[in-house]
Amino acid sequence: MTREARAILNPGAAPAGEAYGATRSNVLNEAGFNAALGEISSWPGYAAAPLVRLDGLARALDLEELWYKDERGRFGLKSFKALGGAYAVANVLRKRVLQERRVAAVTSRELIAGTYASIARKTTVTCATDGNHGRSVAWGAQLFGCRCVIFVHEHVSQGRRDAIAHYGAEVRVVRGNYDDAVREAAATAAANGWTVVSDTSYPGYREIPLDVMHGYGVMAAEIARQLPNGEPPTHVFAQAGVGALAAAICAYFWLHWRARRPSFVVVEPTQADCVYRSLAAGHPVVVGGSLDTVMAGLACGEVSELAWEILRSGATGAIAIDDAYALDAVRTFAHPAPGDPPIVAGETGGSGLAALLAARDTPAIRQTLGLDRNARVLLLGSEGDTDPVIYRQVVGRTAAEVLA
Repeated sequence: MTREARAILNPGAAPAGEAYGATRSNVLNEAGFNAALGEISSWPGYAAAPLVRLDGLARALDLEELWYKDERGRFGLKSFKALGGAYAVANVLRKRVLQERRVAAVTSRELIAGTYASIARKTTVTCATDGNHGRSVAWGAQLFGCRCVIFVHEHVSQGRRDAIAHYGAEVRVVRGNYDDAVREAAATAAANGWTVVSDTSYPGYREIPLDVMHGYGVMAAEIARQLPNGEPPTHVFAQAGVGALAAAICAYFWLHWRARRPSFVVVEPTQADCVYRSLAAGHPVVVGGSLDTVMAGLACGEVSELAWEILRSGATGAIAIDDAYALDAVRTFAHPAPGDPPIVAGETGGSGLAALLAARDTPAIRQTLGLDRNARVLLLGSEGDTDPVIYRQVVGRTAAEVLA
């Protein structure tokens, strides 16, 4: 299989010492991140996802340090998405209760306990998904007691559809790609009075995606506490998709480390590189076509309006990688370097390593991204084996066999 990769520096990147500022704080801010952490950490089963140090792989890639935030165990959903979609569902229901009842505040604990079950049962949440976000929304709906309908495009695997249905959601299949499913979900919700819980924002739809993105910030808060002495990495590689996760991590680290914030590199598939092209152009660019890639969670052709407001200046650069590198990354994690633990990562979850493999093979990319022997790199392991059948086909073993 041929391998393709390309990288750019963001011509609109903010200087290293530029303050986060009031304009960006109107999008993502400390109050929003703190509120999300307070609620999510109160949910049953909450635990910080591990931050794994990979010294053997760092040596093989000629880096000083390599860290991997392993989200596979997050609330049993095998994905960081549990942090965003479910948190937004809780906030939808919280606001419904405040509208209908004369109470001062509503907590996640009360929703989980069924204190306001009569209101929750009257509410239907919906979204479009490539798999992981829909699973989170479905899980949140089950946890907090409301109805859920999830739209998937025709390229979403049966395993990912079944994983969503496992949480009691109705799954509807839409012809076309992810963006077609987004439009169908929005139209159906409008016709039925449902609430769209999406991590994709667009004109007139911002509040719920902001809740999703603030939920994702829990990952960054944990990382900042887990790194030795709170010392920032020099580089962060963040997968994009619509850009919600990347923007949330970028914003949190900018707020937390300020002038010491790391270089922030956005990772995308070559066939769905909307953020890459948008950074190059200086304005949002839509990528059409099937967007077909094994990195299913990144098969998106339009950058979220809110994510763009952060990434347009917060991203240092971007790299686009083809599927061959993504599959190599999954296998590399499953067959670790001496001294490193095995890691179960899906094709999307391993895309940061895929970018490093491309940089290893192409010195010009390594130079563009400023990777040298002193680089301390953080990868966001956004998912594990979210489709166990596909994972076994790629690796040749099940996740349990890899970890054993």
